[in-house]
Amino acid sequence: MGALSQRAAAEYLQLQEDLAEAYNIGDTARTFAVEPTHAQELNDQITERVDFLGRINVVPVSEIKGEKVLLGLNGPATSRTDTDKKDREPRSLLDLKNNMYELFHTETDVALKFATIDAWSKFPDFAQRYLAAVQKRIALDRILTGWHGLTAAQQTDLAKYPMLQDVNKGWLQIAREQIPEQMLSTGDPAKKIMLGKGGDYANLDAAVHDVKQMIDPVYRDEGDLVAIIGSDLLAHDKGKLYAAQGQTPTEKERIEDAQVIATYGGLPSFLIPFFPTKGIVVTSWDNLSIYFQDTSWRRHLLENPKRSRVEDYNGRNEGYVIEQLGKFAGLESDSVELVK
Repeated sequence: MGALSQRAAAEYLQLQEDLAEAYNIGDTARTFAVEPTHAQELNDQITERVDFLGRINVVPVSEIKGEKVLLGLNGPATSRTDTDKKDREPRSLLDLKNNMYELFHTETDVALKFATIDAWSKFPDFAQRYLAAVQKRIALDRILTGWHGLTAAQQTDLAKYPMLQDVNKGWLQIAREQIPEQMLSTGDPAKKIMLGKGGDYANLDAAVHDVKQMIDPVYRDEGDLVAIIGSDLLAHDKGKLYAAQGQTPTEKERIEDAQVIATYGGLPSFLIPFFPTKGIVVTSWDNLSIYFQDTSWRRHLLENPKRSRVEDYNGRNEGYVIEQLGKFAGLESDSVELVK
């Protein structure tokens, strides 16, 4: 049975004290509820760990189920009314079609071996390093689930679903279920959409342009659309540029500096962590949301000598939302094959 060294025990005690002070509670060795104001602060810290989460909405809500909370007119709202004949009719600020959200209990539980704490205890900022590592893992797991989540299983299986497919329904799965006509797919694993010279799309520009055409015309020209593009598609396009221009050092340097992610299909384009490698999504940043229930955060820090480790249990209710369904369209990664 292992035990913390004296120096490591002091660092672990400091970690407990820091957590107790941060969450305004007396004992972190018991499961405690995080107050909504502290939950918001914790969520802000998590969001800051990864750039993508800072671009989209991460929203606290009170209920585990309810109507979407962000405002955004789903079309023009300006008109005139002959009030002698009829009443003026205001437009709803919410998307009235499929406008519900649902949150699911989500756990991020991590263990830290006593030996690791011993090794880290020489750093005076051990507690901050540890908390930052946990927060970044929560941030990355949120993104991973957002792109790959298919279902919210009662019992998840990380070995079978290493991309967290069974943790929650992510944005792509919501789109498949609620707006399948805006998700370009062959529907047949044996059939592929060929991208490249002689294929269904001659280049990435043409593919992004086609996906953009599935966006509701009301949103298409608002000026805030972006294209999220898979890494394999970008690498393929970059490879073609190298083949054409890479022999000239100045041209090669220009390609590297631009990252070849400037504009495709007339839209600013981005490479996002964990996004399907051959997929495309056209939407706006403010159309993607993660909701979390601000009264649901629970935390428990436990020293477990039976396993020679410290265990840190984090739980909250959260879910994924596409705010305006008409403003989201995609090309399914599994349906794409690159022309060699």
